[in-house]
This record gives sequence, C-alpha cells and structure tokens, in this order.
Amino acid sequence: MVDPLVETKLAQPRPRREAVPRPRLDALLSRVAGVPVTVVSAPAGFGKTTLLSSWLAAADLPVAWVALDARDRRPGRFWSYVLTALDRAVPGSAAAALTLLGSGQAAVETVLAGVVNELSVSDDDLVLVLDDYHLADGPEIAETMTFLVEHLPPQLHLVISTRADPGLPLSRLRARGALLEVRAADLRFDGHEVAAYLNDLHALGLPADAVAALEERTEGWAAALQLAVLSLRGRTDTAGFIDRFAGDDRFVVDYLVDEVLDRQPADVRRFLLDTSILERLTAPLCDVVLGGAPGEGRSMLDLLDRQNLFLVPLDDHRRWYRYHHLFGEVLRAHLGNERPGDAAELHRRASRWHADDGEVEEAVRHALAAGDTSTAADLVESSIPELRRLRREDVIRRWVDDLPDDVLANRPALAMGLVGGLMASNDFAGVEERIRAVEAMLARPEDELVVVDRAEFRRVPAAIEMYRGALALVAGDPETGVLRARRAIGTAPADDDLTPAAAAGISGLASWTMGDVVAAQASYVAAAAGLARAGHVADVLGCSLAIADMELTLGRLDAAEASLRSALELAEQHPPGGGGVLRGTADMLVALSRVAWHRDDMVEAAELLRRADDLGEGAGLPQNPYRWRVALARVRAAERDWAGALELLDEATRVYVGDYLPPVHPLHATRARLLAASGDLDGALAWAHEHRVAASDALSYLQEYEHVTLARVLLAQHRAGGDEGVLGNVTALLDRLLDAAEAGARTGTVVEVEVLRALALHAAGGVDDALVALGRAVDLAEPQRWRRFLLEPGPGLGELLETLARDRPRSPFLRDLLARRASAASATTPVAAPVPSPAERLIDPLSDRELDVLRLLASDLDGPGIARELVVSLNTVRTHTKHVYTKLGVNSRRAAVSRAHQLGLLSRSAR
Repeated sequence: MVDPLVETKLAQPRPRREAVPRPRLDALLSRVAGVPVTVVSAPAGFGKTTLLSSWLAAADLPVAWVALDARDRRPGRFWSYVLTALDRAVPGSAAAALTLLGSGQAAVETVLAGVVNELSVSDDDLVLVLDDYHLADGPEIAETMTFLVEHLPPQLHLVISTRADPGLPLSRLRARGALLEVRAADLRFDGHEVAAYLNDLHALGLPADAVAALEERTEGWAAALQLAVLSLRGRTDTAGFIDRFAGDDRFVVDYLVDEVLDRQPADVRRFLLDTSILERLTAPLCDVVLGGAPGEGRSMLDLLDRQNLFLVPLDDHRRWYRYHHLFGEVLRAHLGNERPGDAAELHRRASRWHADDGEVEEAVRHALAAGDTSTAADLVESSIPELRRLRREDVIRRWVDDLPDDVLANRPALAMGLVGGLMASNDFAGVEERIRAVEAMLARPEDELVVVDRAEFRRVPAAIEMYRGALALVAGDPETGVLRARRAIGTAPADDDLTPAAAAGISGLASWTMGDVVAAQASYVAAAAGLARAGHVADVLGCSLAIADMELTLGRLDAAEASLRSALELAEQHPPGGGGVLRGTADMLVALSRVAWHRDDMVEAAELLRRADDLGEGAGLPQNPYRWRVALARVRAAERDWAGALELLDEATRVYVGDYLPPVHPLHATRARLLAASGDLDGALAWAHEHRVAASDALSYLQEYEHVTLARVLLAQHRAGGDEGVLGNVTALLDRLLDAAEAGARTGTVVEVEVLRALALHAAGGVDDALVALGRAVDLAEPQRWRRFLLEPGPGLGELLETLARDRPRSPFLRDLLARRASAASATTPVAAPVPSPAERLIDPLSDRELDVLRLLASDLDGPGIARELVVSLNTVRTHTKHVYTKLGVNSRRAAVSRAHQLGLLSRSAR
C-alpha cells in the first residue's frame, strides 16, 4: 500500500496555550492582506511557526497551510500538497489542477494557470502559508514558485516561513512594494516581552537584572528563552546559571539542551533520544521504537506535551506530533554522540512499524536511514505490483534514485520494476542499459539471485520484450514495437495477465500509428481483458475509450456503445477506496454521448454530458475537460448554434491535455469543420493554409480526419464560388480517401466519404453516380443507425435522399432521415435543444451583467482582466461571480462554465 497524503502536513497548528502577547508583531502581520507575498525569515528557534499560527487564529482569515519537508523538493509532491491545501480552503479551486498535475502530461505552469484563474474571481481573500519552506526550496521548486508569485491573483496572499531567503525574485517584489518582510530582528523578544515570558507566563519571579541578563545573553531568541525556562525551574543558583552560558546561537542552544536533558529522568531522556529519529510521532510507533511495554509512548507524549518540551501537535486530537525542528536536530546529535550504534536499530524498528501499517514510503526511508538496503529493496520489490495498479509509478521512479546500484546487482525483479517506473515517467535515458544488466542477471544461476516476489521474477523475460517494444515505439519504429510485443505475449507465464495486456496495448498503439485500425482494435480488446483480470480497472477505462474510438472508425457503432457501457458497469462495481466514483467514469459518459450524436439523438447526448459534468472533476481523466467541450460543441452545431459551438471548441483548446494515443481527431480540424458548416469559408481555408493540408498530399491514416475535413471545406468553397477546378480536386481527393479507407476496413470513414462523394458527384452533374455513392453509404449506415453523416452536409443531399427514397419505398431508415431533415429545416428554434429538467431551470435567472461576467469566466481572463473588460472594480466582479455561483449551484469557475454550457446560457449571453 502506498502512503497517502500526510494529513498532518495540511493541518494549521493550534496556537500555543502559553504565549506572550506581541502586539507589535500583530500590527506588522496585519499588513499581510495588503501585499501579495510575505516572507518570515529567521534562523531556527525564532518562533516563526508559533507567531503565524497565533496571528492567523486571531485574524480569522481563510488559510491553506502546508508544512514542508525535504521530500517536498520534488515538484510533483510539492504541488500536490499545495493544491490540495488550496482546494480544501476554497472548494473546487484546484480540483481540476490536481487531476492535471497527476496526469504528468502538463507543465506545472499550465496547472497553476488554472488555479490562478479560479481564485482570481473568488469572493474572499485566502492566505497560503508554506511553513519550513527552506526544506523544499531548490531550482525546480523556485522556477514554478516564481511563476505563481508573478501571477498571484489579488485574493491570494502567500506567506513563506523559512530559515533562509527563498530563491524568488524578492528584490523585484520589494521594489514594487509587493513584499512584507519579517526578519529575525523583528522576532527577537524585547525587554518587556522577555520579562512577560519569564515572570508573567512562567512565574519565575526573576529580578530585573536577571531578566536583563537573559535578554542580553539570548538576544531575545525564543528557543533559548524557552530552554532557559526549562533549566531555571526549581533552581536556587539563578545568577550562576545565567552567567555560565554565552556565545552565538548554536552554542547557546547546545548548552541549554544539555541542561534540559541532564535535568530529565532517565526514562524521559531515553524517550527523547530514541524517538528523535522520527519525523512524526504517534504513541504506537513510539512503543515499537522504544522496544518497551505498550502504553509507554502514550504516557510519554502526554507528559512532554504538558511540560511544553518542544513537542508540536500535528492534529486536533493530539495523536500525531513532531519535535521542534531545532530541538530534534540537537537530540539526534546527542543520540549520535552518546550512542552511535543505536540509531540504525531504532530506524529498523520504525521501518517495521511503518511497513506493518501499510506506509511503504516511510518504511523504505527508515530502512535506508538504517543502512539496511536489503530490507529497503525487499520492501520496494514487494510493493511495486500494487503501486503499478494504483498508477503510482512516480513513487517507483523516486526509488530509482534512492536505491544504490549495488543492491540491484542480483535482484532482477526489482531492477525490472524500477525500469517500469522510469518508462511510465517518460524517462527513457539509460533504460536499455538497465535492461541489459537484467539480462546478464538472468544468465546467472538462480541461487545467486535475490527474489522477493516470485511472480514478478517469472514475468521478467516477458517484461524485457515488452519494454523494448515500448522503446522501439518511442524511437519511431512501430514495426519493431509490434514484433517485441508479440514476443512478450508469447514469453509471459500463464498466470501473468499484466505483461501480455501491456504488450497488447503497445502492439495496438503501434498498429494504430501505422493505420491498421483492425489490428489495433483487436490488440486493445485483448489488453483491456487482461487488465481487468489483473485488477487494473482504471486502465481498463482508458483502454475502453481507445477501443470505442477505433470501433467508430471501423463502423461498429453498436460495438462502441457496448464497450463503453461494459466499462461503465465495471467502474461502478469498483468504486475507489475513499468512496465516490472511479476516475474515468465521466469519460465513459462523454464517449457515449458521441455515440448518441452519431445516431442524431441530441437529447440523449446532452443528458449524458450533463451526467458526466455532475460527477465533478474527480471523476474524469485529465483529458476529460477538453473532450467534454468537444462533445457539447457537436451538440450545439447540430442545433445550428455555431457561435456556441465555436466558443466551446476555443475553450477545449485552452484546456487541452494530450495523452499517449495518436491525435487522429485534432481540435483544429474539428474547428475548421464548424467554420465551413457555419459559412465562414475564409476561416476554414485559412486553417488549411496554416496547417498545410492540401488535396494533393500523400495520404496517411493519422491525417485522414484532416483530409476529410479539407474535402468538406473544398465542397463549401465550390458551393460558394462554383469553381470547377476545386470540384475536380475534391473529387480526386475523396476517391483516394475512399480507396484508403476501404483498404483499411474503416467503414465509419467510408460512410462519411461516400456521402461527401455523392455531393461532389451531384455537383458535377453525375446524379446516377451520386446515387450509387449515397446508396452505399445508406446501406452501411442503416444496420448501426448512423445518421449524422447523412444529415450534416449542405444543399443537395436532401434532393438525393428523396430520389433514393423513391427508389427504395420500403426503407424506414430513409423515411426517418427525410423526416429529421424536414424537422430541422422547419424548426425556428434549435432542432434538438436539450430541455433542462425542472430542477435545472434557474429559479433566480442571471441578470444581464451576471451573464456578461459568466461569458468572461469562460475566457482566459483572470479577475482583474474581467474587471478591465467590463470597466468595473474587481470587487464588483467578485460580487457578480458569487451571485453566478449561487444561482448555478456550483462552487468553482470551471463548474460554472460547464453548467452554463449545459443550460445554453453562454450562447445566449454571446448574442
């Protein structure tokens, strides 16, 4: 089991029960809401976290808090925590961004842009606190943090608590007056605060000269003062104690910790040193690390908490704690000096507890800290299958860097598992060398190898072929990819479902890339079946989308629907552990809406899209936001709402995220189809010029959709100008497209091309040939109830259908098509506009100004940009946005836009 997000890292610390009022610092921090960035920078022990938690509790501001550590230097992990914190503070603000981040298919800057736009129209200010930022700071984090800082919306105030200045453009912020700085000099206790801390709070009763001496010796350093209080309790030689320490901060704290430790009972001292190796403490874990009687951990934590002995609670229930960082560092130094041989065993015990608790990442970390690379390797190898199933290859990839090479030298299953992590992360450098090293291991006697997972070991030979097939595909050699994939399938052991499934997927992708859709579809069907048997349900959904797309191309509309409904049923049978719906469920509904669109059932298509959107961001794959908009654009185009359809496609382009599948239906070509259909011939021809799509091109499957789109554009050009040369070009292009589609058994393409050929032949005066082409399209379309291709194209098709119907008087399919065309032609309102259910109708309609704001929420503009566009204040935009959210029943910008599209509000506001 992989470790989930550590919830305690997102918990805002509770204010200390014992604190000295510091109104001068409260006044300084009151300026946080007036600046974009605040940096609280001071060495350890100056009370940065205490100050911020106390001030925020009193300020009553919405807060997103993240306690950082050294492992957060990895951008994926860092931003996962930051975005989760933001989304919890402002629900819906980062849900889509988290999905996009998790896909690994978009730059962090792209992810952050969506969050910035969401927050820029929020009605309330929000404080984002990054505590212990110095632990995560580094070039990768600094680059993306700089992007956020330079694009902070006015509502978001960033507070960084750190021991060292962050790698951000502070001088630029300072020059703009956009930076509030709280430094060590500000945090030092002054004379009044030292006296209040020592005598009022801790009732030490020290004379004024002793207080002054402590202020001078500690220089108002909070950690030193706290340690001094612990050491002074019960002493009679106060003056002598104060005289005995002096020097810089490090020496002071070392001396004072010595004093504190020396005054502790032996069992407390042992507890402090033994548990200092832990980043987070909880009673059962402490029991195991101590190796004593159960219950000791709980009693000790309660004691230390009562004594305020540098123990920081991490949750409201006081189950999890950590030591103050500075105190923990000194404790670990004492452990290393006093008992240098004990730390390894303590780490081993911690590793065992975390492993038993299912926290593999922590278990591996402690095993490595103990120098026990063998145990760490065992843990990693045994956890890889589950991590793969959960699509957590990012964790496996991190272990590639953590595990030393020598531990892999005789562990082929582990080494191969790490190769999988690299491949899934698109990190191909050095993979072939690693595979060769595994092959060399397999040539050795088996008794020289270390194998933890026998099943993983048995699949290594097949995995070698599979990954080499994937490398060939990446290198642009799909033929070798198919060959290697077949070898993998033939080599895999009988009880291995995953390797043949993955190899079938590689073979399918290679075949798809080469234009062999029949072979690709068969491979993907095999892949989906194997993945289902292996329990990789989320991957089955991804495969099902590809299968449905190919089945539509092959003309198997019923099969596409069956594949999608089967996947949808599988998803419903396997809800995620935390409840809700499986990610990818919404994508199944969106794909089903495409099937309904092909059948000209626009009400059903719109209903499926509504259901998909109602499931929320978490139910969709990273590509779902753009797919949903494309699907709804098709519905709007069928209603002749060209402006609404084009607006949706523009939005789809803005939220586009690619995947590993070949882009056989590029968005720019779909947009060109709408431009031509709506009468914008100049725009459609400009598309062909920009993307260099010409009738004389050599044909390939990967560009088939674009060339069919070009045929539509050229037919529209001929209708507009009557250019016979254009007609000749389009007829020749369609003939070649038909030959290619027939050769590839792409019946769905054949139906579309034959309809377009019928129009071209009719325009050239060849009515008989046109009827032959149209008759063939009808024959292929009728069994599967394809309708849109026979209803979409422009003038001339109705006449041909009527003629064909007279020749086939008993064809209910033709009568149905003619009735639909007549209904569409006579309609004064959208031909198939989905009627909102009573629950969806707005009880409180949007005002004209709210519609204006809603229209701009669908754009790339942030809050200030919307305000400038409407010539109003940002506060006015926030107020209107809040009203829009309330009336639409949503809590985020993206959800508002989706709901508005469902209800057709954006189309009306654009007119």
